[in-house]
Amino acid sequence: MAAPALLPPPTMDEEGAASPAPVPPSPAPPQSEPETKPALLRRRPPIRVTSEFDSERRLFSHRLSCRVLDGVAKLRLRISHGAGGGGIPWGPPEVGLMARNFSVVVDPATRGAVLRGAADLAGSLRLRASHNTKERQGEVAITANLRDSPCKIELSSLVPPNALPRATFFFPNGEVSIKEKILDEGDRILSVNGLVKSRVLNGVCTAVYNANAMNIKYRYKDDEISFVPSISLPSNSLSFAFKRQLTPLDKLSYWYNFDTNYWSAIYKHKANKHLKWKAGYESDNRLGWASLWVGDAGGSTKEVPIKAKVQLTLKVPQDNMQNSAVVFHVKKRWDF
Repeated sequence: MAAPALLPPPTMDEEGAASPAPVPPSPAPPQSEPETKPALLRRRPPIRVTSEFDSERRLFSHRLSCRVLDGVAKLRLRISHGAGGGGIPWGPPEVGLMARNFSVVVDPATRGAVLRGAADLAGSLRLRASHNTKERQGEVAITANLRDSPCKIELSSLVPPNALPRATFFFPNGEVSIKEKILDEGDRILSVNGLVKSRVLNGVCTAVYNANAMNIKYRYKDDEISFVPSISLPSNSLSFAFKRQLTPLDKLSYWYNFDTNYWSAIYKHKANKHLKWKAGYESDNRLGWASLWVGDAGGSTKEVPIKAKVQLTLKVPQDNMQNSAVVFHVKKRWDF
């Protein structure tokens, strides 16, 4: 029989007591192998699906979009159809491919496509063009910056052309454009349109001239009050809008037209960022209404709870209250 192996004597501490035997290290837990996904799923870009429903129009609208070509472009599919088998029938989706300087949208239902493109040329020149295959018409425009100033000039023309190119001059306080206009009698004249803005008395005055008519609007706004009178020439039509911030959560808006005596009023209460309600009256339609908004009406669906926005509206005609109706609009987003 083999002699048993002798163990070394236990070590002694300074007081002569035996030190405990060393504890062998516990085995490491087995590492789980990383989950492997198919190559197709690893390469798939995030997909966004947005669905909307309008009860007044009884219309569903769906939009699917994702980044393609390593994020250089966005692919978008859009389709609309009626609710309950009525209204607009199902059809092939509208397909769009959008990039920074190029986009194409194909609508199989109309057998047409719209192409848009832009490119920077030598110096400060920029070229943009668009073409509608169904209408067989497009537009070409070239823009040039004037040295180091904030002003620029643009020449644009339809393709095929039916008149002289339109010239537009942009400056910090507005723009002026000159184009050739064909009258009903066949005569050709030069038409001038323009827009000018300027600060006047702690507000902004805007004058818009188009088709031999001018609209002058003055807007004053501070933290509590917004006042916007406007006049149209040569009809001398005068109107004004007034808004008052009653509290940080409550706002009152009023609009009146002196020529038609039409007016409207809206009261808005904002409980929080994602919940508010409005109530108003429109004298021209003799209609009173109240609406509840769930979700930021002007923001992105991504920022609201459960990525959904809902609008409920009660419409009450003054002349026939029995025809009151409740309409709603729902928008929901999914990210995959």
